[in-house]
This record gives sequence, structure tokens and C-alpha cells, in this order.
Amino acid sequence: MRLMACVAAICALIGTRPTCAEEVFVNYKSLAPAIALELAQAALADCQRRGYQVAVAIVDRSGVVQVVLRDRYAGPHTPATASGKAWTAATFRSSTSSLVGISQPGMMQAGIRNLPGAVILGGGLVIESGGSLVGAIGVSGAPGGDADEACAKAGIDAVQGKLDF
Repeated sequence: MRLMACVAAICALIGTRPTCAEEVFVNYKSLAPAIALELAQAALADCQRRGYQVAVAIVDRSGVVQVVLRDRYAGPHTPATASGKAWTAATFRSSTSSLVGISQPGMMQAGIRNLPGAVILGGGLVIESGGSLVGAIGVSGAPGGDADEACAKAGIDAVQGKLDF
């Protein structure tokens, strides 16, 4: 009986060990700095065409800032807000405008509004390449989250052909 227990324990241990390098390492796509900058510039240019003074932030898939651009008359709060929107979109893997509706007071997910760093306002979008998350963009300073999000989408659209490699 004791021998059977030892054999079962050894089999369990052997069965949980990785058997090849593919199981040990994870491969993922990452935005090149030049593409992140181009994306931010395209979003900023779209907002400028609409007459908005904004800040734009690009984060990598983990939410770490890669690029922040601020138009000369954008408010002093806009870089931090744009970065927060991008971080929120990346970490929740969802547009920030979709989080607004599901996190209203009294709703089951209302607590996400209290998480440190989370900015639950429209203007944050995920950036994908071939179905994989590669980063997120946040825009702040336009008159409303819908306008911020439109500029963010224009930035993504401007580089989408380079992302779909």
C-alpha cells in the first residue's frame, strides 16, 4: 500500500514538470517604439484636426508607458489621465468606455472604479495585432470620452496595416 502511494506521488510530480521548452517560455508580440510613436502622433493629429487640445499615451501589453504626447495647450491633468486610460484598457483588456457602463454604483463590478490607477472614462482602447493584445492607447482632453475615443481609434486605424503583419 505504501509503495503504491509513493509511486502515485512520483507520477504526480513527473506529470507536472514541463517536458519541453515551449511549455516553459511564452512568446508574445510587443509594439516597436517607432510604431507606438507613430500611433500617438496620428491620434494627436486627428484630435488637432477636430480642434481638440489633448494628451495621448501608448502603453505596452503590460500597461507600461511607451509614449506620451501632450499638445501645447492641453490641460496639465491630461498626460496622467491619458496614461491611466491606456493602463486601464490594457489591464482590463477592454475599452474604457465599455467599463463605464458595467461599473456604475450599485453594480457588481462597481469596485473597479476604486482600484489604484484605474481611470474609468471613455478614451482608452486596446491595440491588437493578429488577435493578440500588444498595447493600449489613451486620449484625454477632448470634450468628452466619446471624442477622446474617436481620436484614439483614428490613431489605431492609421497604423493598423503595420500591425496586421
